[in-house]
Amino acid sequence: MRAVFGLVLVIGLGLAGFAVYLAKGYIEGYQHALAEERSKGGSIETVEIFVSRKSVTYGEQLAAEDVRLVHWPVASLPEGVYTVPEELFPEGFDKPRSVLRSIEAGEAILEVKLTKPGEAAGLTSLLKPGERAFTIEVNVSSGVSGFLRPGHKVDVYWTGNIKSQGESTDVTKLIQSSLPLIAIDQSANEEVESSGIARTVTVSASPQQVAALAQAQSTGQLSLSLVGSGDTHISEAIEVDQNSLLGIVKVQAPVEAAPEEVCKIRTRRGAEVVEIEIPCTN
Repeated sequence: MRAVFGLVLVIGLGLAGFAVYLAKGYIEGYQHALAEERSKGGSIETVEIFVSRKSVTYGEQLAAEDVRLVHWPVASLPEGVYTVPEELFPEGFDKPRSVLRSIEAGEAILEVKLTKPGEAAGLTSLLKPGERAFTIEVNVSSGVSGFLRPGHKVDVYWTGNIKSQGESTDVTKLIQSSLPLIAIDQSANEEVESSGIARTVTVSASPQQVAALAQAQSTGQLSLSLVGSGDTHISEAIEVDQNSLLGIVKVQAPVEAAPEEVCKIRTRRGAEVVEIEIPCTN
């Protein structure tokens, strides 16, 4: 019995030693392969960029103590990041920047999410050179039922009455396409939580577009249509009147032929005066 027990013990120790030998060989092989991969330059290239230490929302200020540098993979570097303090705070560390869009803790700080140095968050900071802000009155039917938010784009339609050749026709026409919204009522915050119906929306537009919108708003009713995110399609000229809406084809009245002109001359035959038809000449 003792001999059997001793045999089993010897076999067990042999198997355990063999397992250790195999594991050691596997680990050494893995480490060797890893060393070869590193020697081939397989390490990820990084660069230091500024990220936020805390969550900040629209209108808040981002100061020097609110940011920190982290290593970020160069291959996935977002556009508009800050890599040196002089770019993020060009007026000095004691001059904070205002936030235009929410930034979460640990998120890369991008140029599009901050105002210009020394500029407060507001409509003027959202306008590009040459653009103007124009406010449009809306209601529950014309304002896309409260789904509009700053940052969205809208098509603007005009509905009014047109008189032509003595006839009056109600027409709806697309007058501006893909105008960006920069404010809802008095808020330019993209993360607005209220789902109420807006009374006004403010768009950014060129001076020519502003003139067209002002004229349209004073002569008819403006309605907004929400443009889908990422939609780059430019809408063509669209105009609908009551006849085209209902499929009514306007029949042209038949044109009556002008009576044939008859030219005559008078001549005397003896004591009688008679009329003779002759070809007309112009």
